[in-house]
Amino acid sequence: MLASINEARSSIALSTYIFDRDPIGKRFVEALSAVQKRGVDVRILIDDVGARYSWPSVFRWLRNEKIPTAAFMPTWAPWIVPYANLRNHRKLLIIDGATAFTGGMNIRASHSSETSCSRRTEDLHFRMRGPVVSQMQNVFVEDWQFTTGESLSGAKWFPKIASQGDVLARSVSAGPDEEYERLRMTILAALSCAEQSVRIVTPYFVPDRDIITALNLASMRGVGVDILLPEVNNLCFVQWASTAILWQVLERGCRVWHVPPPFDHTKLMLVDGVWTFLGSSNWDARSLRLNFELNVECYDQSLTRRLELMVEEKRSRSTPITLADVDGRSLPRKLRDGAARLLSPYL
Repeated sequence: MLASINEARSSIALSTYIFDRDPIGKRFVEALSAVQKRGVDVRILIDDVGARYSWPSVFRWLRNEKIPTAAFMPTWAPWIVPYANLRNHRKLLIIDGATAFTGGMNIRASHSSETSCSRRTEDLHFRMRGPVVSQMQNVFVEDWQFTTGESLSGAKWFPKIASQGDVLARSVSAGPDEEYERLRMTILAALSCAEQSVRIVTPYFVPDRDIITALNLASMRGVGVDILLPEVNNLCFVQWASTAILWQVLERGCRVWHVPPPFDHTKLMLVDGVWTFLGSSNWDARSLRLNFELNVECYDQSLTRRLELMVEEKRSRSTPITLADVDGRSLPRKLRDGAARLLSPYL
């Protein structure tokens, strides 16, 4: 991402949930400042809650460099209500309107193998070229106009892009507006179409009843359903709530695996070795109903098979979770997990 920023010629659009004021954040600020000084138009959109994961926030650094920066939907009490709804959880970096990056990565030291951060995070991010980039740019432009009132247009932001590569790809944006539940419906459609295999890697797994039913129906008709979750989550309440509902998928034949540390923040869904769904969304109500998210669906055997090999490597070092494991929890743990499950719409 930093290399692409340094090579930018006309424009850079960056939208992220978390942008920490740390050594990695500093490298991004320095790179963005340098390209702006040589004439590249830069626009930075950071979610107001996500920007405050570090204090002081990175806003001062960016504004001191005179980089056009905006906070998405400022909240009056970011520390009192850190899980405020309607957050922009998208991760987008678009260079010259022609190259895009998206996936699960935030901009913070824990997401970089170059740092010695004690809370290291494993993640997956993608670089894309081709017409899908214009779809992603359009999402950024709409968010930027909503936040600042500035309209970005013209060849600098939307150049003509020829088809590249062999992957058929489409951007799927969603939010609690006119795009309500697009991601949820896409997931339900994919599960209903699955014939052989479903592979899910997600850090936060608290799906609603409809998705649980779709997972179970897929498993009951002979589809192999594997769900990979972090063994140690960075959000304990989410892990407790997730544990409380695992029996609902285990009893119908879905397989659940705990991936050992470091914390795995990967967000990925693979179906039948031909369909890939990647991006910023998690498998919970916050992502699928309340946040602004962006995923990309891809149709390509080669890509999906490469990612299946990656998922299989994760699974080979993971611990299977059985119905007996879930049923064998102590009563205090069951009560704790159940209480967290009641709060799942707010986690």
